[in-house]
Amino acid sequence: MIVPLTPLEFEHRAVRLFGDRVGVVDGEKRFTYRAFGERVSRLANAVRGLGIGPGERVAFLAFNCHQLLEAYYGVIAAGAILLPLNVRLSAEEIAAILDHAEACALFLAPEFLPLYQALRSRLEHIRQVVLLEGERPAWFNGHDYETLLARASPERREDPIDENAPAELFYTSGSTGRPKGVVLTHRSLYLHALYAQLAISYRDSDVLLHLVPLFHVNGWGAPHYLTMVGGRHVMLRRFTPAEFCRIVQEERVTRTAGVPTMFTALLAFPDLDRYDLSSLQEIAVGGAPASPALIEALERRLGCRAYSGYGLTETCPVLTLAKPTDVLAATEDQAARIRRQAKTGLPIPGVDLRVVDENGQEVPHDDRTVGEIIVRSNVVMEGYFRDPDGTARAIVNGWFHTGDLAVCDAEGYVTIVDRAKDIIISGGENISSIEVENVLADHPAVFECAVVAVPDPQWGEVPRAFVVPRPGQTVTAEELIAHCRAHLAGFKVPKQIEFRESLPKGGTGKILKEVLRAPFWEGMPRRVH
Repeated sequence: MIVPLTPLEFEHRAVRLFGDRVGVVDGEKRFTYRAFGERVSRLANAVRGLGIGPGERVAFLAFNCHQLLEAYYGVIAAGAILLPLNVRLSAEEIAAILDHAEACALFLAPEFLPLYQALRSRLEHIRQVVLLEGERPAWFNGHDYETLLARASPERREDPIDENAPAELFYTSGSTGRPKGVVLTHRSLYLHALYAQLAISYRDSDVLLHLVPLFHVNGWGAPHYLTMVGGRHVMLRRFTPAEFCRIVQEERVTRTAGVPTMFTALLAFPDLDRYDLSSLQEIAVGGAPASPALIEALERRLGCRAYSGYGLTETCPVLTLAKPTDVLAATEDQAARIRRQAKTGLPIPGVDLRVVDENGQEVPHDDRTVGEIIVRSNVVMEGYFRDPDGTARAIVNGWFHTGDLAVCDAEGYVTIVDRAKDIIISGGENISSIEVENVLADHPAVFECAVVAVPDPQWGEVPRAFVVPRPGQTVTAEELIAHCRAHLAGFKVPKQIEFRESLPKGGTGKILKEVLRAPFWEGMPRRVH
């Protein structure tokens, strides 16, 4: 028997087996899985009723909310393709994505009404606009989400599913050029959920706080694999340390995932110890490398296991997790365990991941030899939307080339040393910006930092550090340079340190190094790594 693979099966399973349990919490709203399933069916029928056909793109512009979670199932149940938009993009960037995707419908939260009003005359492909909640202004001639659902049938339609049909379309951050649309199929998303669940092992008793925005690569895939096992989704619309602590305390959250800048801010929150966060069991840190100091601080302050993970938009996203195996956990001391949990991680089941040199040969597993991460797996994207040339450059001979440079140890754990575009080559020596950042992050006065290459007449380029001091503390550039000299080879030590009140960040809080680097290279040709 061959049954088409689709993530819709996970929602069906949750309704059938966990129907009376609360499955979704969004502020004061609480939905059982049965109620959630009915809303998903109504949304699917409403999408059909709007004249949206199979394969058409339906965009959502919203913070984390129950409506967006419903879209992960309702839109694709109607045969359409879900397109979650990065809420932190500019109006011009959003308009460009909607145009490139030829999205036919836009569902938006009330916060984005001014943006839509400014753009609506330019959105030539948009036929339907739906306001997710709140009062409709007089000029708005679109639909109301709850009204659409109330009028739609709650009956579930069992339409045939082509497992190789696109289900979701995500656009990359565009940090290395124009954002690219990543096409993810029903089959890829289904298998990714199975692979990730084998490695992460969510349970029906788990309460997950959606800290990562759901527009960011499926919010780490959790809308699928947590629903599969009947766990509880808790939506966080906007991250602040205080709101994080309040929700964890009130909802007894057991797991969450986020980027390092979020957890750095959390650890610096002066009222952290006033909250009961004892329910937390695991925290996954991804989106950017995490230092051992951050992993250790999270475990010490929050009393839960913390570890790194790695993935990309193009891979659904999870590829590796830095959980120690049982054998390693039994043989390594505390310091070694923390260092391992800060690595990029071990490939999850179903992922064939290798680190190769410029000739495509796998590098020695010596934790020193650097190569590029390449991946072969069912979780790799079908391709870039309307970009066959970009697809051909990324997927070569059946392997997806990530552009991430890494080393691999004897146990198979990978550690990213840099993005190819972020590696610093000074006087012929390779410098990992991540290695320098980890040393800076160990200084007690450093809140967050980033290291980039800047031009130098003698060495070609040298590392420059941007540092945000920890609130209430002062530190000089000379002190930080001395700290780096104590832990790094001389050529790796930043030649300049610039203090900032904040660092530029993308939609998930990831530091945008290109923004920091660009002014120094303006008008100068920077070599391509």
